[in-house]
Amino acid sequence: MNQNRNLYIYTNFRNTVFSEIIIGISGNSVLLLFHILTLSSEHKPRLTDLPIGFLALIHLLMLLIASIIATDIFMFHQGWDYITCKSLIVLYRFLRGLSVCATCLLSVLQAITLSPRNSCLAKFKRKLSPCHNLWSLFALCSVYSSISTYLFIYMVKTPNVTSEHLLYITESCSLVHFSFPMKYIMSTLFIFREVFVMGIMVLSSGYMLILLYRHKKQVQHLHITSFSPKASPEQRASRTILLLLCLFVLMCILDRIMIFSRHMFKDDPIIYFILMLVGHGYATVSPFAFISTEKDIIGLLWSMFERTVCI
Repeated sequence: MNQNRNLYIYTNFRNTVFSEIIIGISGNSVLLLFHILTLSSEHKPRLTDLPIGFLALIHLLMLLIASIIATDIFMFHQGWDYITCKSLIVLYRFLRGLSVCATCLLSVLQAITLSPRNSCLAKFKRKLSPCHNLWSLFALCSVYSSISTYLFIYMVKTPNVTSEHLLYITESCSLVHFSFPMKYIMSTLFIFREVFVMGIMVLSSGYMLILLYRHKKQVQHLHITSFSPKASPEQRASRTILLLLCLFVLMCILDRIMIFSRHMFKDDPIIYFILMLVGHGYATVSPFAFISTEKDIIGLLWSMFERTVCI
């Protein structure tokens, strides 16, 4: 019997995974609520407000689906039928792809926001609108997620007996191993997809770093001091997004390492447990990176905390 089929006996694993999901749901809920209030106010929203709010919504939905999937891994029950199994896993993968594309788009939009007036990107500041942002996001996501359509074909209901031809996903869902030609084709497509998205992020991140470095040198020259004044909101947002991109790349690298390790050690429940934590890590940590730079959110949370303590 595959050890992964008995993960519900590991209560520490279960508590850690559900704690991570709850923390992520809480952080994304606060971030989403703040951006809903920001977008509905009379103030002109920033170019990145809608993508950040949408990213919080994507992560919130993704973690909610992840909590349902986790119940099929850690809770002993009768299991799902074939339709429920395929629908939940495919929806979760689609939301993960949407998260990747939203992060990629966010890095590009922030690079446009930070670009000076005389740059070639400055003209996009006037042309881009929330509608254009959403269309760009769904266009990018359609291309990115099209490669994951194999799940519709290769996802099957987990049988009662262990099979070497199946990769365990949950108690109800398993994935049929690819044949050698199909495995080669899919690996090539996955590598091309990741290199394409990562390339866009690296270019936009490098551009932001160059602009931030130039601004710092100009400020130091004008003030004839090594101490620069307080950073503008755009610069703080750029630093946050750069930090977020570093986190995203780190999680992607760890995810690929754990996937490779899982193929090497098929029956190790610890590898599968770490893979779940890494898979949810970006969606859990990212809202707190944004919240830490938004003084309005911090002020609101602090006032709520003070009222709670007083009561």
